[in-house]
Amino acid sequence: MVKAIFPGTFDPITKGHFDIIQRGSQIFDEITIGVYKESNKNLMFDTNERIELIEDSVKTISNSNVKIMPYSGLTVKFAEKVGASVIIRGLRIGNDFEYEREMALMNRQINPDIELVCLISSINHQFISSSRVKEISMLGGDVSNLVTEKVQKSINKKLTDI
Repeated sequence: MVKAIFPGTFDPITKGHFDIIQRGSQIFDEITIGVYKESNKNLMFDTNERIELIEDSVKTISNSNVKIMPYSGLTVKFAEKVGASVIIRGLRIGNDFEYEREMALMNRQINPDIELVCLISSINHQFISSSRVKEISMLGGDVSNLVTEKVQKSINKKLTDI
């Protein structure tokens, strides 16, 4: 049984993230979505809100092999904790490759038994990032084609509460 993790802040989860989760769920026996709790990014949603949005987004995946867990600390240590031998990452642009390559080499120094598997983002998701979704939303733009309806409503609610 091959277990994988898909780590990230998911602030918020996008259709690009969902694409990677759905495709990964068809490749691996089990995927744990690792929601990173301690980020130096300017987060819009707290950990529980992000988990709730992920749960809503992935409920349509027919496989019951997707789990969601918050974590902190080193991603490779989180993989060890859940018994995963694979870290899944999505690649959109060339810069993503350089970043993920560097992280994979560092992780291999910590635990050489955990592999990185990169899935190339689908062409219609190549430009989507959580940061851009938040930026467009803050400027009054429409992100309905980038996130689920629930995510969009949650973003709008956050912005009206400011």
